[in-house]
Amino acid sequence: MRIIDNKAIELKTKYPDRITTIIPNSRLVDWDGRVGTVLVHWTMDTVRVLHNLGFTKVPSTIRKDYTWPGIYTPFDHQRATSEFLVANKRAYVFNEQGTGKTSAAAWAIDYLMTKHIVRRALIICPLSIMKSAWQNDLFKTTMHRSVGIAHGSTEQRKKVIESDVDIVIINFDGIEIVLDTLIKSDFNLVVIDEATAIKRDTTDRWKAVNQLVKPDTWLWQMTGTPAAQSPVDAYGLVKLMHPEKVDRTAYQFKDRVMYKVSTFTWKPKREANEYIHRLMQPAIRFTKDECLDLPEILYQTREVPLTKQQQKYYDTLAKEMLITLSDESITSVNAAVNMNKLLQVASGAVYTDTGEVIDFDSKTRFEELVNIIEESSHSVLVFCAFKHTIATLEAKLTKKNYIVDSVHGGVSLNKRSDIFKRFQESGQKQILLIQPQSASHGVTLHAANTIVWWSPTTSYETYAQANARVHRAGQKNPCTVVNIEGCSVEKKLYRALQERESNQFDLLGLYKDILNG
Repeated sequence: MRIIDNKAIELKTKYPDRITTIIPNSRLVDWDGRVGTVLVHWTMDTVRVLHNLGFTKVPSTIRKDYTWPGIYTPFDHQRATSEFLVANKRAYVFNEQGTGKTSAAAWAIDYLMTKHIVRRALIICPLSIMKSAWQNDLFKTTMHRSVGIAHGSTEQRKKVIESDVDIVIINFDGIEIVLDTLIKSDFNLVVIDEATAIKRDTTDRWKAVNQLVKPDTWLWQMTGTPAAQSPVDAYGLVKLMHPEKVDRTAYQFKDRVMYKVSTFTWKPKREANEYIHRLMQPAIRFTKDECLDLPEILYQTREVPLTKQQQKYYDTLAKEMLITLSDESITSVNAAVNMNKLLQVASGAVYTDTGEVIDFDSKTRFEELVNIIEESSHSVLVFCAFKHTIATLEAKLTKKNYIVDSVHGGVSLNKRSDIFKRFQESGQKQILLIQPQSASHGVTLHAANTIVWWSPTTSYETYAQANARVHRAGQKNPCTVVNIEGCSVEKKLYRALQERESNQFDLLGLYKDILNG
């Protein structure tokens, strides 16, 4: 294949008629009796047709006439992902977490809008990444495009959707609330991020999304783990994308890709993975270790609102603390204790003055943690400041059949050594829950390449040293640090940590700032 003057594609093929009979602006320029040379006008339409004919290496026109706006220069794998999306009306992006697939999709959306192919785009994603990933990345890459977040009350959501913004971002649970408004709107591109959220076609969520996808709708599904738990997980995704490719019901599909061992046990058939691979095409995937131009460590924020129970208690505590704030005798020690109480609420458990523990519903945060674990290709470290929360998480994750260990102040040095050795050498994907001070120095844990901060620490040294457990000599893959935040104290602490200020900041001043909003 050869590009000529940025205008035409020269292809060599044994079957030139397959091209010249379908593409009007093409002609046979040479035939040696076995192989023909065909010249094709290089346009978006011809690229799409050529891809459908099996010439998948023909590059998208985005390569020749797009300026790649934004504050960052795209990485090679991001350019490749954008090219792929522009060339495919229906496509899967299986790029691993931390490879910058949201920015790649943003550039592709922008390019299609400049070509007047896409009128408006709808981004459907988890609540936790609406702002921290999508809104932020769109602002950094395509700041000339207007973006609206459809969240809040029904009226607030409708107002955003009915506005003239180019791109609307909505969370999965918001779709059913304003489904009629979405259907009436002019979206001809739908991007579904973390698409495994719609893997079951029997759910109201799937049925609502399905009503948004018309025969001529551009549809891109993004997930790093399309069938992580079972081949059956692919069914809802494929049925939404190409319903003609799969069986009419999920049970029929299950029978095709799995076999029954006992009443409650099914196992994948030998050919299941190959079959799923064929179904989920066209697709692109880059892992972090394949992206040689990625920075060595990436930071992400996941915004996870407190549950109603947590929020109620958090607000009550904050109000009581605000009343005492006027007392000039309050010290940094008092401020640290009170701030710790707020962090405990957000983390899911509060220690009373008598040493008892009050557990809170932290379901949404736990669900986000599971999502992050599923997205990760290697083992995962989870840093959590509070011992009781570590015990709770260990029980919940073990129940989900993950291999889990924990290290905290109550674990002996000998046992810690055994846990760290097992984590490094087992070769299995594991979850290690750690109290930051228990492993923030001198320990190598590069079997993991993802770190999750369940809740923040107040020390930059601890934060930096803990992150260095995976980002150190011997690490073969780019690393990702994910900060989970759900309240103002966490947001302000993470900001201070990322700005490397927490060893120097005025703790009392930060405490007052948090309480005053």
